[in-house]
Amino acid sequence: MTGQPARPNPIVSGLAARCPNCGKGKLFSAFLTVAPVCDYCGFDLKSADPGDGPAVFVMLIGGFLVVFPALFFQVAYNPPVWVILTLFLPLAVIVPLALLRPVKGVLLAMQFHNKASQARHD
Repeated sequence: MTGQPARPNPIVSGLAARCPNCGKGKLFSAFLTVAPVCDYCGFDLKSADPGDGPAVFVMLIGGFLVVFPALFFQVAYNPPVWVILTLFLPLAVIVPLALLRPVKGVLLAMQFHNKASQARHD
């Protein structure tokens, strides 16, 4: 034992939007704005930048969860277009919004857990 407490599971802390260092402080200061430091342990969070990764994963996952059922419903029942839009357009907004924060939290926590950083050519 080194005397340091074990870091929390990055997936659990990311999904809960908690600090990847202590698992107790808030990861976000707003909906998708990463807090500059953990309000519990003082861990520097501003150095993380997941880039477009969360958006790409959300598009792939959300697209599958919305487009596949919409296409299946269209082929199986052939309803009018307004029915498809009424059912699946709200889902096309709600699903990505619901997924974006947890996915960004997990990617940030995994980035800290794996000590990922920018490539350097010194």
